[in-house]
Amino acid sequence: MAFIEKNLRSLAPVTLGGRPYKRYHVDCEGHEIEPEVEKAAYAYAPRLVPAPAPDSPAGWTVLHRGGDNGAYLLVYTWVWDNVIEIHTAVAGQPAIGCPDEDPTNFMTLERPWIGCVWELPPLEHERSSFVRHMLAPGVPDLDAYVADVRPGGLVGL
Repeated sequence: MAFIEKNLRSLAPVTLGGRPYKRYHVDCEGHEIEPEVEKAAYAYAPRLVPAPAPDSPAGWTVLHRGGDNGAYLLVYTWVWDNVIEIHTAVAGQPAIGCPDEDPTNFMTLERPWIGCVWELPPLEHERSSFVRHMLAPGVPDLDAYVADVRPGGLVGL
């Protein structure tokens, strides 16, 4: 497999399970995330969030459109004050258990994967952002955390 850079974009947050989630999209030029894939992913997303809890204020999602038929939705949630919980869904990728090649037919992925090389760049930013806005100040600032997103651009290298 030849390595290519992909594009990362941040979008307006969504509310899932009563909490704000930042949104990141990863795709490549000429194979952008189609509106129907985005719609199907965020319709499926509520199945991937843990139950609300006082120590679970927010999270972020990564929707990744693979170079083939695959679409991947990763939902990262802050839990237990400073731990990340992840739940993932996949569509259109029979090689990992999808029933078909339809990139809108999401199913929960029951593998312990946390993300591929293109999905992980937001992780570093989100860790630092959470410390800056939620853990380090005297009073956590959830609005500042939600507003602090990783800049878009090329990801991978």
